[in-house]
Amino acid sequence: MLVKTFGSAVYGVDAATITVEVSVETGQYFFMVGLPDNAIKESWHRMETAIKHNGFEMPRRKIVINLSPADVRKEGTAYDLPGAIGILAASHQIETTLLDKYIIMGELSLDGTILPIKGALPIAIQARKEKFKGFILPKQNAREAAIVNNIEVIGVETLREVIDFLEGREKIEPTVVDTRAEFENNILKSEFDFSDVKGQENIKRALEIAAAGGHNVILIGPPGAGKTMLAKRFPTILPPLSLNEALETTKIHSVAGKLGKNSSLIYQRPFRAPHHTISDAGLVGGGSNPQPGEISMAHNGVLFLDELPEFKRTVLEVMRQPMEERQVTISRSKVSITYPASFMLVASMNPCPCGYYNHPEKECVCAPGVVQKYLNKISGPLMDRIDLHVEVTPVAFNELSSTKKFETSESIRERVISARAIQAKRFAGKENLYANAQMEPQMVEEICTITDAGKNLLNRAMQKLNLSARAYNRIIKVSRTIADLAGTDEIKTEHLAEAIQFRSLDREDWAM
Repeated sequence: MLVKTFGSAVYGVDAATITVEVSVETGQYFFMVGLPDNAIKESWHRMETAIKHNGFEMPRRKIVINLSPADVRKEGTAYDLPGAIGILAASHQIETTLLDKYIIMGELSLDGTILPIKGALPIAIQARKEKFKGFILPKQNAREAAIVNNIEVIGVETLREVIDFLEGREKIEPTVVDTRAEFENNILKSEFDFSDVKGQENIKRALEIAAAGGHNVILIGPPGAGKTMLAKRFPTILPPLSLNEALETTKIHSVAGKLGKNSSLIYQRPFRAPHHTISDAGLVGGGSNPQPGEISMAHNGVLFLDELPEFKRTVLEVMRQPMEERQVTISRSKVSITYPASFMLVASMNPCPCGYYNHPEKECVCAPGVVQKYLNKISGPLMDRIDLHVEVTPVAFNELSSTKKFETSESIRERVISARAIQAKRFAGKENLYANAQMEPQMVEEICTITDAGKNLLNRAMQKLNLSARAYNRIIKVSRTIADLAGTDEIKTEHLAEAIQFRSLDREDWAM
């Protein structure tokens, strides 16, 4: 007898429905066709043992399972459950009329327990799009899939439970998540706050400017100056995620299998901090079975690269194009997958190998030329994509011991949201453009008009500080953001002056 069940395959951050055709007929042997990978081919042993453990018999006849469409490669262990249900239905051990109404996915353990899968959210979205009644999946993934409304999400724990549900012996209440209510209740919760950071008011100001304009930023300072502490609190001053952004972000983490058990939406902006030993594929994504990398996991959030010069140069270089295009395309011989990668880069570094160049108290012990060589580990094109260079100095004892209450993330975030609202109005109607940092040079000329006094200041600064030509556009973009924070249409000389001080590494004499 021929029976069809339905599963799904995830490609990138989207899903496609897979028809699992099961035929049990006269003959011998088990055949799995339709371009399955090794994990799927091994499912025979898992299905056979799970079926026996739950009081059924594995048919000793010819069993053919076809995963259709047969010309698309299938991967993973989530086809165990639809395959096992198909075998039981095709051998007349269960009777049900629900197989064409539900997507069924889950990995089977040998005793019939159903284990979690990856990509439950995009699968649920596709199931609703194709008008399936519901989605039967592991209970650990149920809340994740239940973000999608207008579809029954049936969370199950064992093979026996699935069989009883399909045959009508057991009623399982669909998992329901009030997505909007949960989103609004959790969107502003965070364990970090800028009020935890004592002193460093100039650094907080720089990060506020970065958040307001979507600018990438690098923090340069000695060990223990607070660079990592500041970076971890940076997401708390960014505008809260919109519901659409939260869904986008959750899809990526779902595909990567990084959502926790019984998780639903991701409410806060992601903060990813990979170690400097990360590989190219780990950062931008890849592998024989392409998976999202750290830059995609940081989508709509922050990518923090601590000790930037310690990363392999090749790893940093592959990040250049995604930073511009805000997406990354991973191409293989038979598949090409695009992952979103719209993130803000926050990097940190010591000023030299010993860490104490320009330190107010400790002396740098690096040999002549070593500081410049250390900085040269970061290529010019990558540094060109970083708008703010901020020098971080150690916090004085009187500030560390102070009981004064410092400004909270909430109050800083309100100013950032106001500045972003100005930019949203400015760039209305322009696709994929929402912040000053994304302006092209032509747009900078049109939008960022400077007074004669401002031009004179910028000219003197470039000559006196030996600023490079690439600093010019960056300074103007940052000054536009500072003006937005001040609520003024005109870029004033004080806005330009503040922007100029955030180009430390462009000064030719910085590492002399």
